[in-house]
Amino acid sequence: MKKTILVSGNFNILHTGHLRLLKFASELGGRLIVALHSDKLGGEAVHVPEALRLEGLKSNIWVSEVILIDEPVINIIKKIKPDIVVKGKEHEASLNPESKIIESYGGKLIFSSGDISFSSVNLLRKESLSIKSHTIDIPAEFNNRHGIDKKKLLDLVNKFHKLRVCVIGDLILDEYVICEPLGMSQEDPTLVVKPIESTLFIGGAGIVASHAAGLGATTSFISIIGNDTSGSFAKSQLKKNNVKNDLIQDESRPTTLKQRFRAKGKTLLRVSHLSQHSIGENLQDKVFNALKNQITDIDIIIFSDFNYGSLPQPLLERITEIAKKNNIFLAADSQSSSQTGDIARFKGMDLITPTEREARLSLRDNESGLPTLATNIANTSSSMNLLLKLGEDGLMVHSSLDSEAGPANDKIPALNSMALDVAGAGDSLLISSALTLRAGGSIWDAGCLGSIAAAIQVSRVGNSPIQANEMIDILNNF
Repeated sequence: MKKTILVSGNFNILHTGHLRLLKFASELGGRLIVALHSDKLGGEAVHVPEALRLEGLKSNIWVSEVILIDEPVINIIKKIKPDIVVKGKEHEASLNPESKIIESYGGKLIFSSGDISFSSVNLLRKESLSIKSHTIDIPAEFNNRHGIDKKKLLDLVNKFHKLRVCVIGDLILDEYVICEPLGMSQEDPTLVVKPIESTLFIGGAGIVASHAAGLGATTSFISIIGNDTSGSFAKSQLKKNNVKNDLIQDESRPTTLKQRFRAKGKTLLRVSHLSQHSIGENLQDKVFNALKNQITDIDIIIFSDFNYGSLPQPLLERITEIAKKNNIFLAADSQSSSQTGDIARFKGMDLITPTEREARLSLRDNESGLPTLATNIANTSSSMNLLLKLGEDGLMVHSSLDSEAGPANDKIPALNSMALDVAGAGDSLLISSALTLRAGGSIWDAGCLGSIAAAIQVSRVGNSPIQANEMIDILNNF
């Protein structure tokens, strides 16, 4: 049973000292209750109305419950008998009449003002939710060249809810471990940090599915997990994200987990827990049957391949064949973290979204210019449309069927001038552009909306599903 921890006070404004105290109390390993003095009890010491003070405390990430009290806190302690009562360090040398009551039932009175590490955690919470729309630009010149206007883009986004998407690929969990830097080790030149808090996000193909659901599409997800707590977390989180999932258990591997250790807004180290061997025929059959059971209810299949073994070639070919027989739109992304991965193995896709590096690896071509590279990778993979990701340089949009003159290319610059975390930008681009094409948009529309989705994603830390209203808000602001 969890301990009950009690903190009390007026909390006129949640300043730095309050935050340190609340964080310290929550880290004692229990349920933190804050007893907030009412306007009547606080008297002249209260400068902010109780409703506002109550709202501020309820929104704090470390507080489990807030109770508004009209009587002395000693009476509250007698009633709820908290295991631990925490007071600021400044009270330690004063008379504390509640101490005898707390001792009488076996509780503890602890004095601490906490430490200075709260700011990094608050930064993560803020960065993971915020969208700085003022840093996102719409590609006006590109849109003018291709006859794209705001109304057209809004109409396409509003059609996303009519689409049915199935995402197949490698599930990844992304863990952000926020640390407080302590300095350099005296034994060797190593940075020493103190972990403060960690936050798990759905990543890999899982966030592609979550983006699809967030953008309004009816979404299912088929992937492989291990027999572990990470797999259980993934199931619950996908359900929360409104994604119907068929997560097939593989006893021979863990659920893929990637950890990022961050301090002061920078990533210090990445650690990956994974297995990269291909799933066997038995699991391939389970994946295929899971898809086959819903094949008549799918408009789009997204292959989100991180080369961790969930999409071996025989399975890919079986899925592609049945999809084409049912006139399903196909899109693929195959990420190459090292020399592994080949986007060209995804044959006959309606859309592929490789990075420049992934295209060059696939073609073994380190010399061709970007237009030639785009044409060659589209031809090699027999893909109708291509979005070539160029990192901070933006995106090259390639159409194999734009005009009688042959393939056409155009470029969109990166739309976010202040990216906080580039992880997941390609995933948001993939699903947004695929939805756009299937909704009746052109590859140029898809490049624009995909770039906007990527700009939203990099404006915050961690993989949070993009919502249709976020896209709409960005479009309406321009």
